[in-house]
Amino acid sequence: MDGIQECGMSQTKKSEEMEIVVNVGGVRQVFYGDNLNQYPETRLAELVNCLSGGYDSIFSLCDDYDPGKREFYFDRDPDAFKCIIDVYYFGEIHMKKGICPICFKNEMEFWKVDLQFLDDCCKAHLSEKKEELEEIARRVQLILDDLGVDASESRWKKCQKCIWKFLEKPESSYPARVIAVLSFLFILISSVVMCVGTIPDLQVVDAEGNRMEHPTLDSIETACIGWFTVEYMLRLISSPNKLHFAFSFMNIVDVLAILPFYVSLTLTHLGAKLMELSNVQQAVQALRIMRIARIFKLARHSSGLQTLTYALKRSFKELGLLLMYLAVGIFVFSALGYTMEQSHPETLFKSIPQSFWWAIITMTTVGYGDIYPKTTLGKLNAAISFLCGVIAIALPIHPIINNFVRYYNKQRVLETAAKHELELMELNSAEGKAAGSRNELEDLSREGKEGPFYSSRIKVSHSDTFIHLLSEEKHHRTRLQSCK
Repeated sequence: MDGIQECGMSQTKKSEEMEIVVNVGGVRQVFYGDNLNQYPETRLAELVNCLSGGYDSIFSLCDDYDPGKREFYFDRDPDAFKCIIDVYYFGEIHMKKGICPICFKNEMEFWKVDLQFLDDCCKAHLSEKKEELEEIARRVQLILDDLGVDASESRWKKCQKCIWKFLEKPESSYPARVIAVLSFLFILISSVVMCVGTIPDLQVVDAEGNRMEHPTLDSIETACIGWFTVEYMLRLISSPNKLHFAFSFMNIVDVLAILPFYVSLTLTHLGAKLMELSNVQQAVQALRIMRIARIFKLARHSSGLQTLTYALKRSFKELGLLLMYLAVGIFVFSALGYTMEQSHPETLFKSIPQSFWWAIITMTTVGYGDIYPKTTLGKLNAAISFLCGVIAIALPIHPIINNFVRYYNKQRVLETAAKHELELMELNSAEGKAAGSRNELEDLSREGKEGPFYSSRIKVSHSDTFIHLLSEEKHHRTRLQSCK
């Protein structure tokens, strides 16, 4: 029994003192067993104990082996390997700049190193890259869905898809692009008519002496609202997910741009019977103000406005800091201004809440001059508040601009990547068709059959950044089609 224990201890000691040489892509590295055995589940640690299992055990772990030098060969990325071996010395891994995060993840999986050893900053980079690939896969899948035609669909479903593409995807065809331009022009015309209608010289006086918009402008607005209504109803009918469509932010804006017209029309014709005429006119006037919401419809046709909206969403923290700085400064300097100006007999600072207005326009560098200090201390306080306002506004601007530029560049990269992925899929599809044609001729000549026999799959590029979600979806669709 003691001999067995001594034998086991000697084997453990021997494995810890064992020296192995690993050659990864031409880069040689010497390891010792005591370092590798700290993480026994990794591939390098398995190399220490694989020699006793014969060549089958050895070649299941490496690409080649030199028994004379006791050197293991791996056809892997040497730069990534230099980062991965840090886990045996430092207990954590940092990914170097210039290495693709997805490729590095694949390397870690090959060397059987758990992702928990990856540093937090590198994990964040890896998560961002995964999100980008998922976004590319989603964009490519949307394009493929638009191009694909399912013969099993009903005529109404096909018509519904065509209307949706026609109204929602201007890049799909030339008529769709014309419709998008017309919609953009109707939004501009409607906004201009709303503004021009408030000019007194262009207004007319009704029988009761009240000013109202010119009938011609009313007709133009009615035509614009009719266009918006038809467009919204067609988009709602053709939408694949009507609940998501109804609660989408831009579609809510569309409703707010259309609804006031019909509500005011209803109040004008029917409201007079239910309430006083003056109340009806006030309600109509309030609803007509809501027409300004239609200007937000421009965001649907402008990628720049969408990018700006996203940048502001991502900059809530910076905007919150800006508002907090300004709020603290407004409160402090308005209170100081009120206190310092009380000694002057003609002071314009009547109260601290009234001084808030002066502090706001001073710190935001507007300076209307309707309220201004008249004492020396008050002027000094105004100068300091002005300087503090400039600093408070300037500090968060740079991160907000960075978010805008980062998102804009990211969208361009994603669009390019999606187009590149589609080109690769078309190339692989063409190769698949050529191979399928050759197989078809061979089958026909071998079986003596006539008639078309062809089956092909659209393949995705099998690169290091292979989009698994997209390939699985395509494989699933191909399998369903074959079953049918």
